[in-house]
Amino acid sequence: MAAMLHALLSLARGIRDHQLKPNFDLLGAMIYYVDTFPELLHHPKEDQWLFRLLELRHPPARALLDRLRSEHRQGATRIRALEQTLARYSQGGQAEFPAFAAAVEEFVELERSHMRCEETQVFPLAQAHLLAEDWVEIDAAFATNDDPLVGVTSQDHFNELFTRIVNLAPAPIGVGPASV
Repeated sequence: MAAMLHALLSLARGIRDHQLKPNFDLLGAMIYYVDTFPELLHHPKEDQWLFRLLELRHPPARALLDRLRSEHRQGATRIRALEQTLARYSQGGQAEFPAFAAAVEEFVELERSHMRCEETQVFPLAQAHLLAEDWVEIDAAFATNDDPLVGVTSQDHFNELFTRIVNLAPAPIGVGPASV
């Protein structure tokens, strides 16, 4: 997810700086990925397994976990807004780019902040308070998150999407043609 967010932001900035031409297929595929993988696979499992078990083992974490659950629920709304600004940019031309670029910047910052909170606050709490059997349950649940970014290949849909993104994206993000 971090790599996809970095790539999306890099592309938007490259377009802004006139180093890249917009590739709407690529941008759409990237937004689809950041919608589909975390929203449909990752966040529900965090809520159901990691957050639930952490709250059970360490009740003082509830306020933090409730905030992160709320951010998960708001994710779909943020994605729809990002998709709408991309559609406006795609159909309305350059005049719509500033709104799209601002939406990308905001989306990436919110996602990075969310991930930082999980990494710096939730994961240390989980390491300190979860039991070995909790980790077995969590690992089993997350093992089914077929994310092509980490090399799991049992879900063809994500593999095909990831391959498409890499083939469309110019270097250094992917192996696609330069779009200057």
